[in-house]
Amino acid sequence: MFDLPLHTLAIVWLGAFAGGFASGATGFAFGIVAAAIWLHALHPLHVTMLIVTGGLILQLGTIWPLRRIIDWRRLWPFLVAGLVGVPIGVALLVFVDAPALKVALGLFLAVYGAYALLAPTLPSITAGGRTADGAIGFIGGLLGGMSGFNGVVPAIWCQLRGWSKDQGRAIYQPFIVATHVATMTLVGVVALDRQGIILFLAALPALIAGGLTGWSVYGRLDERRFRQAFAIMLIASGLLLVV
Repeated sequence: MFDLPLHTLAIVWLGAFAGGFASGATGFAFGIVAAAIWLHALHPLHVTMLIVTGGLILQLGTIWPLRRIIDWRRLWPFLVAGLVGVPIGVALLVFVDAPALKVALGLFLAVYGAYALLAPTLPSITAGGRTADGAIGFIGGLLGGMSGFNGVVPAIWCQLRGWSKDQGRAIYQPFIVATHVATMTLVGVVALDRQGIILFLAALPALIAGGLTGWSVYGRLDERRFRQAFAIMLIASGLLLVV
């Protein structure tokens, strides 16, 4: 840690805390928020490594309190289809215009987030059953393989299904973990060198602090306020992808 200049260390801490807070409060967006800060001072390969390791720690830490309400019958279509989508997304990496994909996804998130924030109520989609859930899981896995943004679409879908904030997180957080591990198994964890280990150790305290702070905020939110916080996070994530 002492090898890092003070300004680099400050950016590492800020990105870890902000990303951890976003993940703790809403269950997703760690990578988008943290990377928007880390990329100002860190090599993209090290940012990738931090997102992978930090994201898994956060997701596993906040899934544990939800373990008793995980509905495996509801979750399995997302997981199976998502794990099918991941290798296809990885295979498409060489053909996809990554900057254009990020801008398109960012615009979608910002527009949908604004709609979700301003609309009195969200539509409730009950049709499609497990087939529709599997299709959403496939899209999430595909996006995960291509860009690492595997949890955004399933998280939105859980809201549109009318599931509570706990029920939604008990679906899209295990989905994020499974598809994230699958993506990194295929792509390979890069930048796990001495500098990467130092960065991870430096980021860890702020990461945990941000995650715990976000989780504390999550516990105070009722369904209406969680929906508002979720929408604001979508808008912020979308704008971070576009700019």
